[in-house]
Amino acid sequence: MAGGNHSGVTEFVLLGFTTMQELLFVVFFLIYITTLMGNLGMIVLIRTDPHLHTPMYFFLSHLSFLDICYSSSITPKLLLGLLAGQKVISFHGCLTQLFFYLVFITTEAFFLAIMAYDRCVAIHWPLHYLVVMSHRVCVQLVVGSYMASSLNALVHTTALLHLSFCGPNVLRHFYCEIPPLLQLSCSDTWLNQVLMLSCAGFIIASLVLAILVSYTFILLTICSIRSVEGRHKAFFTCTSHLTAVTLFCGSAAFLYLHPLSSHAEEERKTASIFYTVVTPMINPFIYSLRNAEVRNALSRAVRKVPSCVHCRHSPSNQIRRGATHHSRWSRRNTLDT
Repeated sequence: MAGGNHSGVTEFVLLGFTTMQELLFVVFFLIYITTLMGNLGMIVLIRTDPHLHTPMYFFLSHLSFLDICYSSSITPKLLLGLLAGQKVISFHGCLTQLFFYLVFITTEAFFLAIMAYDRCVAIHWPLHYLVVMSHRVCVQLVVGSYMASSLNALVHTTALLHLSFCGPNVLRHFYCEIPPLLQLSCSDTWLNQVLMLSCAGFIIASLVLAILVSYTFILLTICSIRSVEGRHKAFFTCTSHLTAVTLFCGSAAFLYLHPLSSHAEEERKTASIFYTVVTPMINPFIYSLRNAEVRNALSRAVRKVPSCVHCRHSPSNQIRRGATHHSRWSRRNTLDT
């Protein structure tokens, strides 16, 4: 904690929402359950269906994991505050929540850029796709994204540790976020604001640049495809990703590139709800409802359920399992003797 004197404030009060708390609890609880089920379902579907074992869905499964993580870093505390009125969070708990939130949200930005590059390679260089996007390269991209995001989160968290918080301690937000924390500090926050604007601007600009370059190559390739069916297939492959990027970048730009002002608190809170609660819920539906391969995989998984239940309860299968169990037991007894 060197460099900062925050001894006057040991905890923050997350003011959050002061009206319609019971209704908001029900709404946010249903959204959170939908987020968990939708993203977990996407992960399980991708891991169990061999047709989805491609680089694109490898990144998509990690994107679903990130949606679960950064939603879970915020929503449970929000629900607890709405239900039980426990809106107090310790100073260290606040910075811990902020650190993990920044790690997950920044990694998601990098993943969206990587997925744009992945679609570019798949459509523009289809014959070299599996060579360029090998499993080793995919793993390296994932690890690199997490490392860069952790560094970004560490920079902002360390910079906040050097600020003084003398009071008041009421955070006009529903989770610990950089702009509201800077408004409560009694220190000079110039460096923190520069770090926030420069890092957020660099990440968003890099993501937009990756999108523009990748989709320029994709559009040029689509225009050269002669068959109408091929054009539609290539186009609809990218629309899901473009929708997710638009939602992400729009909310992030308003949240971090907007000037610090007390008059923008409600607008920033609304953007945060969309950014941290709603977007993780709708992402799996965007990628599933607009993607034929995911819909086909889901249909195959649904058809497998009755057949698996039938096989499990069939007499022949029970005899086979019994024989297998007996042979394993016999081998174990043989080894013991």
